[in-house]
Amino acid sequence: MRLNEGDALGKLVLRLTLGIFILFHGVAKILKPGSVEYIKGQLAAIDLTPYLAYGVFVGEIFAPLLIILGIFTRFGGILIVGNMLFAIALVHQDELLSLGAHGGWALELQGFFLLCGLVVFLMGGGKFAIRPD
Repeated sequence: MRLNEGDALGKLVLRLTLGIFILFHGVAKILKPGSVEYIKGQLAAIDLTPYLAYGVFVGEIFAPLLIILGIFTRFGGILIVGNMLFAIALVHQDELLSLGAHGGWALELQGFFLLCGLVVFLMGGGKFAIRPD
């Protein structure tokens, strides 16, 4: 395997990992009653319009599909970054400097999604994307 192919394959693995994992969260929010209402309440608590709650579907359904398919991949990556910043600010701010139940950072998953979204934004979709950057 040549270096260029390894780079392209690595980008594909990153895209699929991030996209599929965060897509599970979006689908769960669609299927679980009250998920959007909970987010609306969190937004209302900080005087933001409850309509922003539907942005979770942009960040957890639309953006992952862009990344998985490799269409506007960088845009999908930055959408996930924004989604995770909102999630941390609205739901997880109390855990920002906390340890999890098993000794790791309490926000490992959120940090994973945030930083992988940033990496996808910086690197693009690669050779195996439908629309390579």
